[in-house]
Amino acid sequence: MSDVFLSPLTLIGVGASFAFSTVFYQNYQQKILEIHQLKEIPSFQVGEHLQKILNASPEKRLHYVAVEGVVQPVGEPLVSQFVPRCYGVVQKVTTQEHWKVLNYLGSWVSKTMNGKESSRTVPFQLVQQGSYLDRVMVKVESPLEAKGDYLEQVHRRFRKAEDGLLETVVQTVSGEKLTAREEREELLRVGTVLTGFGEVVLERDGAMRLQPPRDGRSFILLPGDHRSFIRRHENTAGMWKGLTALFSITGSTLLAAFVYSAVNNDKRRR
Repeated sequence: MSDVFLSPLTLIGVGASFAFSTVFYQNYQQKILEIHQLKEIPSFQVGEHLQKILNASPEKRLHYVAVEGVVQPVGEPLVSQFVPRCYGVVQKVTTQEHWKVLNYLGSWVSKTMNGKESSRTVPFQLVQQGSYLDRVMVKVESPLEAKGDYLEQVHRRFRKAEDGLLETVVQTVSGEKLTAREEREELLRVGTVLTGFGEVVLERDGAMRLQPPRDGRSFILLPGDHRSFIRRHENTAGMWKGLTALFSITGSTLLAAFVYSAVNNDKRRR
């Protein structure tokens, strides 16, 4: 084996490999713990089984569970401002301006300014997947308070600013120039499979309601079913595990090569 492995760079590579391996292993352990905690949360699909569990529970409520169903409006849905025949129950429209600003070094840097955001929602509920008779449903309360990337981007557009000679001169003197305007629309679309984490309450009329937990735990809405959500976390854990193994093997190989080269070099000197 070549003496090239006796280079200080080899030891740096060994240290870096084991350092990265340690970080990745910590991420893996953290993700495994997170998965374990998620699996401890009771999970239900919208249906009569959930209704029976609620009816038998103290106070007619489940303090923190995952509920999976299909989004359906109660009444008229929201209509997309930009996409024809696109309907939702939660809508967020964002507009912002992109500018170039002259810094103290005399170069132009990008900056986002004048951002505006408006959100709207209509009453909606979760119904059982594949069911044509919506006899059992779960109303969703305060969706704008929920965490999670449950909105789908349905429209995004950049409009480049067109500057005349006068505007160009003014912007150059002021040190700021508008480059583009961006508009973006996001919707929680009708028919989306949604999983909500929160408190479920059985009301006096027999209706069920998903709401922010009273004990301070996170109210979360996520697109997709509960099983896919867990699988995504397991895939992430698998990625961290693979990176841990890769960098551990790399560090061990480099260390073995360094020791082997050092021993051979010592034998030749004798």
